[in-house]
Amino acid sequence: MFRGRSAHVLDAKGRLSIPARFREFLQAKYDDRLVVTNLPSCLAAYPFEEWRKIEEHFSRFQFGPPEVIAFKRYLLGAAAECSLDAQGRILIPQRLREEAVLTRDVVLSGMLTYFEISNRDSLNKELQKTRSNFDQYSSDITAKFGISG
Repeated sequence: MFRGRSAHVLDAKGRLSIPARFREFLQAKYDDRLVVTNLPSCLAAYPFEEWRKIEEHFSRFQFGPPEVIAFKRYLLGAAAECSLDAQGRILIPQRLREEAVLTRDVVLSGMLTYFEISNRDSLNKELQKTRSNFDQYSSDITAKFGISG
């Protein structure tokens, strides 16, 4: 599983070193292919097999409610396959770097079956908001989903 958070530097060409613990998990359970796509505030990097599950799920919606099509267009339309190079890096396409406003300083956050790639300053603001609202979020999640921490 992808767990934890770590700070990294995106080089001038858009290459990002994937942490050893993430690479080891990828190679043990999957392969060296990641599919990177945009989310509203960051990028999401999925092992290829996990991404295929998402594609299979959405393939049932050739046509459908406008919000499903819009979501599909946003998430699937931006996806790019990014394989690890010999140094354990991926090249993030410029359009995705721009979409997520990635600068030199980024943070990778493990999200179990995928990981997020965030602009460091933007993520810090989100984390501060979560800290400030933690009790309310916890209560809402427990009430809605029965998940407690």
